[in-house]
Amino acid sequence: MKYKDSGVNIEKAKRAKGAMIAHVKSTWTPEVLSGPGAFGGMYSLAGYRDPVLVSSVDGVGTKLIVARMAGRFDTVGQDLVNHCVNDILVQGARPLFFLDYIASGSLDPGVVTSLVEGMAIACRTHRCALIGGETAEMPDVYQGEDFDLAGCIIGVVEREDIVNGTKVAPGDRVIALPSNGLHTNGYSLARKIVFDELQLGVGDFVDDLGCTVADALLTVHVSYLDAFTKISEVAKVKAMAHITGGGIKDNFERVLPGACDARIRKGTWPALEVFDFLGKRGKVEESEMYQVFNMGVGMILVVTAADEKKILSSLGGEMNIYSIGEIVAGRGSVILS
Repeated sequence: MKYKDSGVNIEKAKRAKGAMIAHVKSTWTPEVLSGPGAFGGMYSLAGYRDPVLVSSVDGVGTKLIVARMAGRFDTVGQDLVNHCVNDILVQGARPLFFLDYIASGSLDPGVVTSLVEGMAIACRTHRCALIGGETAEMPDVYQGEDFDLAGCIIGVVEREDIVNGTKVAPGDRVIALPSNGLHTNGYSLARKIVFDELQLGVGDFVDDLGCTVADALLTVHVSYLDAFTKISEVAKVKAMAHITGGGIKDNFERVLPGACDARIRKGTWPALEVFDFLGKRGKVEESEMYQVFNMGVGMILVVTAADEKKILSSLGGEMNIYSIGEIVAGRGSVILS
């Protein structure tokens, strides 16, 4: 008996790894010291006075099912990197390197290569090295073409530049950077509405959305690194929240000090068609929509009132930034009204 008789094909895995090497190496910066096939990725950290490493790990969730239905896999690779970049950006960190994990029931070299290609695209954009990864074929855990994708990011921030919310105070202003869709959250509900209740296919064109189902649901998660860089050049950001699972309320409350509340005014940022479509066609209550989805807000920032004016006047013409609320005395809650 051979290993492939149990469902694991080592030769196929080798071919997949060989096909992805060019994509991986295209992300490497001079700081990468290890080569292909190394057991551990090595990265030289230099040029910082008092560096603090910031790490995060995440996955893409059931958006992968939509990607598989559409046969489109490079977008979810970009989703994964951008999501992780945003998570460490909340504390002011910039990405250094990234590692991925791809597990499947039956390894498809073409799918794996496409996933890695997408990650490489996002990593090159952020000057973030895709320094290592792992592929695993586990037929008794994943069935058929099922696969999962996860990643770990390491970034760095100078200790004096850490964004942690401790200086947030009543009178501060809340500004928002918009999302472009679901990003990587709420797909279990979205899939139930679109595919189960409405019986739509990934290739179906939806007039309300102005595009196909696949285009609407596979829109790549926005990265806010460039926007934060421009904002931090003109203002001091006191706190940030990446709006992912749990929506505006749950995520923003994670960075608010205990003596402050945030009052957020609905309707102060543009509504996206995809949320209107899912809410109405799925008969989902508004409170549930705000709990599950980002509702058009991808990143929230807290700044002083003076800095808000500077940001809006100097950057409002080149990027979409919205004033959506203020900080008041309270107990660490977010109030949506």
